[in-house]
Amino acid sequence: MNPETNLRLALTGDSIIARDVFAAEDVPTQELVRLIREADVAFTNLEVLPNNFRGYPALESGGSHFGAPATVIDYLTAAGFDLFATATNHALDYSIAGLLAMIEVLEEKGVTFAGVGRNLAEARMPAYLEHPGGTVALLACASTFAKGQIAAEQRPDLTGRPGVNPLRHDTTYEITPAQLANLRQMAEQLGLEQRRLEKIQLGFGFPPDDSDVFPFLDANFREAEQAAIVTKPKAKDAEAIAKWVREARNRADLVILSLHAHEQGAGKEDPAAFIPEFAHQMVEAGADLIVGHGPHLLRGLELYQGKPIFYSLGNFIAQNDLTYKLPADDYEQFRVDPNLTPGEVYRQRSEDGAKGFPADRRYWETLVPLLHFQGGALREITLYPVSLGHGQPTSRRGRPKRAEGEVAREILERFAELSRPYGTRIEIGHDQAGVVLE
Repeated sequence: MNPETNLRLALTGDSIIARDVFAAEDVPTQELVRLIREADVAFTNLEVLPNNFRGYPALESGGSHFGAPATVIDYLTAAGFDLFATATNHALDYSIAGLLAMIEVLEEKGVTFAGVGRNLAEARMPAYLEHPGGTVALLACASTFAKGQIAAEQRPDLTGRPGVNPLRHDTTYEITPAQLANLRQMAEQLGLEQRRLEKIQLGFGFPPDDSDVFPFLDANFREAEQAAIVTKPKAKDAEAIAKWVREARNRADLVILSLHAHEQGAGKEDPAAFIPEFAHQMVEAGADLIVGHGPHLLRGLELYQGKPIFYSLGNFIAQNDLTYKLPADDYEQFRVDPNLTPGEVYRQRSEDGAKGFPADRRYWETLVPLLHFQGGALREITLYPVSLGHGQPTSRRGRPKRAEGEVAREILERFAELSRPYGTRIEIGHDQAGVVLE
């Protein structure tokens, strides 16, 4: 990092925004806006497509189709945001045409975004933001996406495919010898093993790279003493992303890598094993900061070689229930009457808030870290707890506000507990906390 760098950086998680959440004039809302505006640079993950619902609804969405008016970008920039990650599992909710419409909107508005592109090289490349305190590079990738949503490389004779910057990973299910023998027997008796071998013979399939792995129903199994799920980042993607991290390291004073990852370990608040491995690789390649999001709730903070890795900052804005329009596929997926309005669809989906996101307080609590980089080093991380109004009516729920009192303390204590396994120490004060830097 350039020793002349002097930047205060605000970070947030997923922004599922449908309306101007910052219009309210109450003190907690305006304090949060002031915090973001006073930072030199502010980051958020854009979890919606501000494409004015242009494009064609994809058969497979990120859960439901998150189209949005282009004006949501104006609300975010007015609140102080100037860095946008766009590599998410919702980026292709409206197919390629919808993604290109979003890119057009973002380019016309002149905002700095990364993680999607008209081809793979464009999706992988960093975006740069100039500030008097230093040049900031942003890279963004996603490990969660549907088949066909990743960007593809161009060839000399053919254009590439628009999409997201992918971080693929391998998953192996380790099972006992007796379990593996039963699996092999089922594959033989059902004729699945014969079909797999025929596919390889026809040139449409390949045997696993690891001869100890047994493929079964599009999953890989391996013998072990006890059952376990093992995940690792695909080396090809990790190295391709690291290449651009190194490029950014040579061209910027501060390098930020955004990762959108839903994949979990033992619990939803635990990242899958490939995520820390990848994050460490990116720090070693030159990233100053990894900011994660995707599971819509908080995960812990690790300081690796003195560099912060936020494994998930959860939801920052959660207005998914206020999505204006839903395609026919969503009605079929949620098994609801096609004559219902979008609001009624979401209400029925959650059984009036009795299940799903509305029923779990963890999805409605987050924090905003404020990081101070000065003189070539990270000097300070201050954590500001934020409440999204769990239990509020739909029209008000999902709006971020500075949390206060007991709610603030509970959010900070939970984050401290999530960070403790990484050896991270957090000192909790009055309505905020500080991270003890190594």
